[in-house]
Amino acid sequence: MGCRILSHYNIHVILPFISIIYLINISFFKYSFKGGNFKNNKQGSGNKFKGGRHAQGKSQKKQHGSSGSNKVVVVPHRFPGVYIAKGKSDALVTRNMVVGESIYGEKRIEVTNEDGEKIEYRMWNPFRSKLGATIIGGVANMPIGIGSKVLYLGAANGTTVSHVSDMVGPTGLVYAVEFSHRSARDLTNMAKRRPNIVPIVEDARQPQKYRMLVGMVDIIFADVAQPDQARIVAMNADHFLKPAGWYIIAIKANCVDSTASPEAVFAGLLPTEHNYVAEVDKLRKENCKPREQLTLEPYHRDHAVVIGQYRVKKKQAS
Repeated sequence: MGCRILSHYNIHVILPFISIIYLINISFFKYSFKGGNFKNNKQGSGNKFKGGRHAQGKSQKKQHGSSGSNKVVVVPHRFPGVYIAKGKSDALVTRNMVVGESIYGEKRIEVTNEDGEKIEYRMWNPFRSKLGATIIGGVANMPIGIGSKVLYLGAANGTTVSHVSDMVGPTGLVYAVEFSHRSARDLTNMAKRRPNIVPIVEDARQPQKYRMLVGMVDIIFADVAQPDQARIVAMNADHFLKPAGWYIIAIKANCVDSTASPEAVFAGLLPTEHNYVAEVDKLRKENCKPREQLTLEPYHRDHAVVIGQYRVKKKQAS
């Protein structure tokens, strides 16, 4: 009986101490989990992830991108006055005549040559320029070069004219004809800063109206998008193009015949019942001998260019 009382008594005495020890252990465990080594290890892992291999890779990638932009190399194209900027992706460029100025929001590249001279180039967007698309498309011959005198029909606001201005350089000349007064306003403003551009606000169908402004030229480039565009080129060639001079005409299929396929327009396969003659045949009849035809896809849908010579002698034509 005494033993049982002692055991019962001991339990009642010891039990509070056991509870206190249990609470102390629980508190210590919570402290260790929340604020002790486990927390520090977790923070260490987090810092390692944030500042370790992944972060370094991201930093290296950013540095590589910034250094990559400085590794652009500009090399001459096979056509004089045109260049290729080689970087992450190649781009067609021309040397900017007016340093520090963009014409249509195009990017500019500054390159230091071997002599330490800084030269600025302008990106040539083929989607906004049929002549640029012609060069990128792989045309075999490009008559426009340094020192050329060019008559540009359908100059619009001067996007392509500005690149032709770069191509021909200070020794060349570009007569830019545009009928729209709104577009001609932009063209005229641009010409104020480019002395080798002569803006002419006239109808290309009436070359006699600007015959006093234009001298004999080496090349006619036409982007007039009219059904009689071959005739327009021929009339201007009669007035201004030198014998054996070159012409480049951009042809839009639906401007010639909206009912015929573009392939028929360009290849001369128009149905006889439409009473249309292919543009190439029209040019040939006007003493404009075609030398090359090239599609402008995918840069300009349903467009092609025809490059040829005017009044070629028999020996030259053969």
